[in-house]
Amino acid sequence: MTEPLHIVLDETAMTAAGQGNVLASRLIHRAHAEPGWFLYAPTCALVEADRARPGTAEHLAALPGVIVLDLDLPAVLAVARQETWGAAHCAHAAQPTAERPDGAIIATTEPKRWEGEPVRVLDLTP
Repeated sequence: MTEPLHIVLDETAMTAAGQGNVLASRLIHRAHAEPGWFLYAPTCALVEADRARPGTAEHLAALPGVIVLDLDLPAVLAVARQETWGAAHCAHAAQPTAERPDGAIIATTEPKRWEGEPVRVLDLTP
């Protein structure tokens, strides 16, 4: 059995999925169809994606392969220290936890925005 794969969608990846980005669509399909693939949508990033492209939040939240991450107390504390809530919630979600001991990879169409951050990045730029 292979190791589970945990991927966090940032707001750019969420928006790209709604605009026909093939790589984002493949991630969503694999998370739905393949065991061991987990795709996360942090709520703060979901809000930012919906502001950029109305309807994105409702669409992603309805997909069976996407796990919406609530803004719990540890996430609130992480977000409160940052300027952008979406990026902060994504970075927090990518950190190691009991469920994700190796953390998660952040999927994005703007990989440069994550430079210098302690996260792994999956570039979805077409």
